[in-house]
Formats: sequence, C-alpha cells, structure tokens
Amino acid sequence: MFLTDDQWEQYERDGFLRLGRVLSDDELNALRERIDAIMLGTSPTDPAQLLMQLDSKDGAYENAGEQSLGWKGATLDYRKIQNLEFDPLFLAFLQKPIFEEICAHVYGPETPIAAFRSMFMNKPAHHGTRLPWHQDRWSHLDRDPLITVWTALDPATRANGCVEIVPGSHHELLNPEHGSGFLTPEQAQTAAEGNTEFLELEAGEAVLLHNWLLHASDVNRTDIPRRAFSVCYMDAHTNASNNERFSTVFGEGALVTA
Repeated sequence: MFLTDDQWEQYERDGFLRLGRVLSDDELNALRERIDAIMLGTSPTDPAQLLMQLDSKDGAYENAGEQSLGWKGATLDYRKIQNLEFDPLFLAFLQKPIFEEICAHVYGPETPIAAFRSMFMNKPAHHGTRLPWHQDRWSHLDRDPLITVWTALDPATRANGCVEIVPGSHHELLNPEHGSGFLTPEQAQTAAEGNTEFLELEAGEAVLLHNWLLHASDVNRTDIPRRAFSVCYMDAHTNASNNERFSTVFGEGALVTA
C-alpha cells in the first residue's frame, strides 16, 4: 500500500494530498529533456497526435494561443501540451503503481481507467498565463472525472506561479452553470480573500487533487520555467457528447509502452 488510511482521510477532508517525491533524478531529467524536445520539434513523438497551445504574451488567460493538434514552431514558450499518453516516457510515468492504486481506491478496483487529460503545463520564465479561480469539471461528459495528479518538473514556488488552492472547497460545485467550472467575479474575489494555500513543490514531487478543489495560479516572475505534468484520471466508461475518445491506461485494453 502506498497511501495510509490517515492519508485518505486527509484527502477526503481537504481535497488534496501531497504525495512526496514520485520521480527519481533520472526519470525527472528524462521527462524534462523529452518535453523540451517536443517543444523544439526534435522528439520522436509525433506532434500530430498532440494538442498544443502557445503561452499568452501578456499573461491574460483569454489571450493564450489556440489549442489545436500539431506543432506550432520551435519555442519553449508553450503553455499546454496534451495527449502525452502517446509518448512512451510520459505513459510509463503516469502508469506507475502508486497512481494505479489511487485510481483503484477512488473508482473501484475493477473499474478500467482512462486518461482524460495527460498534459504538460508550463509557465515560461518571466511569462506564463494567469489561471483564474475555478473547479475542474467538463459538462460534455456524462460523469465528472474525480482526480488529477499534478507533478512538478521544476521547483514550483509562489514566485513562479505555483498552484494556489482553497482547502476543503471540493464538496460542491460553486458555479454549476459554467461548463468548465470557472467562478463568477464575485465568487473569485471571495476565494482569493479566503483561506488559501500555495502548493509549493520540489521538482519530482506530486500532489493528488480532487477536481472540484478550487484552484488558480499566477504568472512566472522568475528566471526559471515552471514546468509540470498533470494527469486527470477518469472512469473509462465515461462518454462525451462530442464523441471524444479517451485512452485507457489501467485495465483491459490499456496502452502499453513500445
């Protein structure tokens, strides 16, 4: 067992749990090198499979680049790269036994698990896109994915835009009318003025998040990037109204590394 009963009680109370170091130095360096190679166009991974988005130039969420399949030029200023389960290094990481155990606890041991989102999240040095207060939910799905594992590839600090949360805010949707869980301006102001916590992490450390946990993040004001790998695990029986298909990562039919 990777997690104790006390840890699960803490997660259920607070909506998040620090998992500690989940990457060895070699694994961490390999993932850093691979994601930089993907951004620069030198990776063996086919970019046509990847949903890629450039960072905003002014930090405004609404001014981030278009999210679409395919490479958008050699630059380290990508904001998001999704579908990384199609890269063997990232797939091997997201299929670690600790994450399989977590999924079995949350969804049930016999439930096949898919990766709804398997994505690189980046705040380049002295840039980054400000992420407004929200809860992760997607109204085009017939059931809500419940958990995300967020892993720091660089030190995540308050100065470089680490995730900020409201502990215990995961028990209900605050703005269920919004299809992506973003708060109203009044709700966002209340969240920002409340009991928040900054999830500062060392490189290689991870945190388990309930998807309804209120969270936000600021721009990067430092000389180093804030690179991270975020995986939203969900019940593989989930259906999408737009007919989107998802890759199974645990259970029958799961992807295997080449």
